[in-house]
Amino acid sequence: MEREEENKTGLWAHIKAYFQRVFDIHSDMMSYEAINEMMEENTVISGSNMWILIMAILIASIGLNVNSTAVIIGAMLISPLMSGILTMGYSLAVRDLDMLKKALGRFGTQVAISLVTSTLYFIITPLDVPTSEMIARTSPTIWDVMVALFGGIAGIIGNTRKKKGNVIPGVAIATALMPPLCTASYGIATLQPRFIFGALYLFLINMLFIALSAAAVTVILRVPVHRSLSQKGQKRINRIIGAITIIVVIPSVFVGAYTVYSSVMERNIQTYLNHEFVFENTQLVQSSTDTKSKQINVSLVGQTISQEVINRLEQELPVYNLEGYTLHVTQNSIAEADVDNADKITIALQENTISELQAQLEEQQKRLDELESSAAAKVDFNALAQKAESIFTVLSDCSCGITADESGEYIVLAASVQQELTDSEMQIMENWLKSESGIAQARLFLSE
Repeated sequence: MEREEENKTGLWAHIKAYFQRVFDIHSDMMSYEAINEMMEENTVISGSNMWILIMAILIASIGLNVNSTAVIIGAMLISPLMSGILTMGYSLAVRDLDMLKKALGRFGTQVAISLVTSTLYFIITPLDVPTSEMIARTSPTIWDVMVALFGGIAGIIGNTRKKKGNVIPGVAIATALMPPLCTASYGIATLQPRFIFGALYLFLINMLFIALSAAAVTVILRVPVHRSLSQKGQKRINRIIGAITIIVVIPSVFVGAYTVYSSVMERNIQTYLNHEFVFENTQLVQSSTDTKSKQINVSLVGQTISQEVINRLEQELPVYNLEGYTLHVTQNSIAEADVDNADKITIALQENTISELQAQLEEQQKRLDELESSAAAKVDFNALAQKAESIFTVLSDCSCGITADESGEYIVLAASVQQELTDSEMQIMENWLKSESGIAQARLFLSE
């Protein structure tokens, strides 16, 4: 019995020692002196470093401008911004205020040069349409916080190893420091606050949480502090850092929560439609959701379903976690309903669309006088249509105008296209229309 206990104790000690060895963060670490020397070097401003930064920011700006992910990744690999942020976190952990000041000065200079260079590029470039790569950098969420946090941990661990490996380039790509600066510069060049503040917020998140994670790992590595602080002084610093962190994180939490909520609701609505709108002689041909009024609109063709069935469908909404939503059903019956008869379904759907458009036109006619006196009336639609054709070469026979519905006024572009456009290309055109006209909403009507 005693021997069995000894064997169990020995096995447990062996397993424990194995995992301690596997996760030992100190095993291949540089000496504390070497780490400190490296961090001191990261605070020095050199001409070569700044020229590399300028080239990287120009490459990133071009990549964003032409919507090239590969070019943007290349710029992030070249960028020297990461080392300065790691140094700020390190100096905070070892309580070296002189190093922190020098690191902040170097980093602030880098950021200023980046913004000026990129802004000049976007002022000069003839391509002034916001791309999907730019738009993606304007709405940071809690996931960006986590990426920056985990990236900073990986970055400081990799930076303190005797063999560097490819950790720093990978972290630079994952945390994306350069693209937000370029996107903010685009906003400055085109006077669009959404791009300025959204992108700078993403950059602030990346910078702050990389620095904080670097500071935390430095403490875990037990790097000797350079200056002793009183308990009161340390608590004061911790409170300041905590307050800044909370203030920065809160908006991203709300944006992330809204993103998750929207995704969940879209999935619930689609599940509801797929499960409930299954009828033998009736087909669901069109659906849409108005998230503001919480209304699900569906169009049916075929045999008319009764009001009792519609009431039952409404009662099923809470089962799919769609409490508060209402159901609006539009039906078109076709004689001798045959769901396989595409021509009949198409005709019925067109009749339904025409009736809905007539109702919309009546409402829009009431707002024509209001539109004539609005800022949108000052837009030169002919010039805007010609400019659209010159920028988007796939368009021809362009015409522009303005109309309105219950959600407000919006700019309209109708044109012929040589080929079907992707959702990303359509979004770029809509963003360009809104930017050029100064109108908050845009619609495209394209035909091949």
